[in-house]
Amino acid sequence: MTSQSVELLFRPLAFGATTLRNRIVMGPMTRRRSPGGVPGANVAAYYRRRAAGGVGLVVTEGTYIDHPGASAYANVPHFFGAESLAGWADVLAGVHAEGAAMIPQLWHVGGLRERGMAPDPQVPGYGPCEVAKDGILTVKAMNQADMAEIAQSYGRGARAARETGFDGVAVHAAHGYLIDQFFWEATNRRQDEYAGSIENRCRFAVQVLETIRHEVGPDFPIVFRFSQWKQNDYEARIARTPDELGIILRTLVAAGVDVFDVSARRFWLPAFAGSDLCLAGWTRRLSGKPVIAVGSVGLDQPHQSKVYRRPDNVDAKVTDIGTVLERMSQGDFDLVAVARAILADAQWPEKIRRGAYDEITPFTHAAMEAYE
Repeated sequence: MTSQSVELLFRPLAFGATTLRNRIVMGPMTRRRSPGGVPGANVAAYYRRRAAGGVGLVVTEGTYIDHPGASAYANVPHFFGAESLAGWADVLAGVHAEGAAMIPQLWHVGGLRERGMAPDPQVPGYGPCEVAKDGILTVKAMNQADMAEIAQSYGRGARAARETGFDGVAVHAAHGYLIDQFFWEATNRRQDEYAGSIENRCRFAVQVLETIRHEVGPDFPIVFRFSQWKQNDYEARIARTPDELGIILRTLVAAGVDVFDVSARRFWLPAFAGSDLCLAGWTRRLSGKPVIAVGSVGLDQPHQSKVYRRPDNVDAKVTDIGTVLERMSQGDFDLVAVARAILADAQWPEKIRRGAYDEITPFTHAAMEAYE
């Protein structure tokens, strides 16, 4: 690997009103270290340390919007309320002080929530279709009023991001959560205009994006994360062909997306038969928008289990980023998100810049439990 090829990763990139110092993104990682939804000093130190390690853009862990059904897991930070937003302002100040940009990822878990979960055990999940267990409603089929209410909740979160001083906003629409549940035919079996055709399955995402754009104005970057795979189905597809993917992407661009965050388990794998182009590459080609690639960057884990995040299958060796640089040089994507590798070693970007692979701390299950 030549210094010239590594230099490609460290070129600046315009991002809304700011300029990213390089193309390395700290990917969102749920850490559950914010009791009561409030990010404290430990959270601020965690993000600042990784900004100091050299990333260009930090994307926060998923943060709950203010809809009652948005949450499912304890100690996940909120992106609403004076105390939580003050906590995020402190986090942001530390990241900015280290020279990195930062955006919050807004999150609604949708039908993955069930009755009995905090903060209100009586609130069901919300999703495209009703789900009942033992005669008890666990997921409410969203009507148009619900859709409007949740879209406005996303809009309030995005407006709070701009008012707090963040550099943009990210929308989590991947991995089987709410927006993704509308995209995916297996979870969207409605009999109305929100289901059936690809265009119909994009309607709720469009409503969310248009509401966000209305709240933040034309110059505030909206980053949109999507995936084919789901937590409970790695073979799932929301687009079976490039043509179908193109319909989704063009629809989302028209609704306000500025950057696509393309989540794949292994970023380099071909997305469709007949081509070696990865999903990020197809997204760049079909959307014309900047693209973030993510999925096992810097990790050598050839025997990953099909069981989601099982403790005995997460360890990975350090590998070089030759494939990242090769794909980036041919225009497949513009930025690369690094999650687990940066969780294990906050100095990963700087060590990559120096070519010091032997100094990088490998990712292990212990890194998932640590918070520093």
